[in-house]
Amino acid sequence: MQGQNSAGSVPTAGTTTLEDIRSTVQARYGAVASSIAQGATSASCCGPAAGAVACCGSASDTRDPITADLYDSLEAGQVPETALLASLGCGNPTALAELREGETVLDLGSGGGIDVLLSAKRVGPTGKVYGVDMTDEMLALAVENKQKAGATNVEFLKGHIEAIPLPSNTVDVIISNCVINLSGDKRKVVNEAFRVLKAGGRFAVSDVIVREGLPTAVRDSMPLWTGCVAGALEERDFIALLTEAGFENATIEPTRVYTREDAAALLEGAGLDVSLADAVEGKIMSGFVRATKPGPRVPSAAAAPVAATSKQPKPNATRDCGCDDGCCR
Repeated sequence: MQGQNSAGSVPTAGTTTLEDIRSTVQARYGAVASSIAQGATSASCCGPAAGAVACCGSASDTRDPITADLYDSLEAGQVPETALLASLGCGNPTALAELREGETVLDLGSGGGIDVLLSAKRVGPTGKVYGVDMTDEMLALAVENKQKAGATNVEFLKGHIEAIPLPSNTVDVIISNCVINLSGDKRKVVNEAFRVLKAGGRFAVSDVIVREGLPTAVRDSMPLWTGCVAGALEERDFIALLTEAGFENATIEPTRVYTREDAAALLEGAGLDVSLADAVEGKIMSGFVRATKPGPRVPSAAAAPVAATSKQPKPNATRDCGCDDGCCR
């Protein structure tokens, strides 16, 4: 695919680097979290309403075709308002993943914590939910939301999804909401997901998927990396990465295919030529990606503490993961 090597690894020379992408994504999502912490009433990755903060593009555009209306009123009422405001996903993995009481769940790129908190309710007090994020501002917001929600079976860890700060064979289910497409090395993400899943564990993520023929100008747009489009994998590439990592039964279920009107809003928000909308129509979709790690599923016992890293937590830890600055990296 454009700007990446054949299976979604680090972008090729002449486009941008993994660190460039991380820095851009971190800055944009950090700005969203900071704005919400300061009282913004909405946020968007594709051009929010006035008074909010944009992940990509201008704040004058009021439509966000990807992140809008993902959670119903019942779900929204189960989490702090700031967790809902910080949701910049493209789907609702907690509604589609079959979570069971007592399971251990990991959310890749957990942001303000909405999917972690909803999952925590579903796995119950004997289950455990981890959230991994690289952005300090989002982690601080997530910890605050955890405290507001009174969630006792939740832990947020600082780290990159290309190097998950958990031991191998730790979790039953991996969820994610429009974050894997933000990575500059998707092969590492998928391999790490396979590593930390237990035998029989499930990969169940929402992500933006693109179809063949997306215009080069769209592929090369850094604002659209943070807007979840330019970095998205094609269907066949995502399936190939999962299969290569060792997963079985990899499938992608489209949950929304974006229209020309949606494409125009995305392009305008990223400062691109809106006339490209005709070439983009129908080539971007939100999808639910499922796969299974081979082996018989081992029923989860009551959730026992799991060491976040090989390093020992410090006695006067300042992070929610039981570590101090630097030990969870």
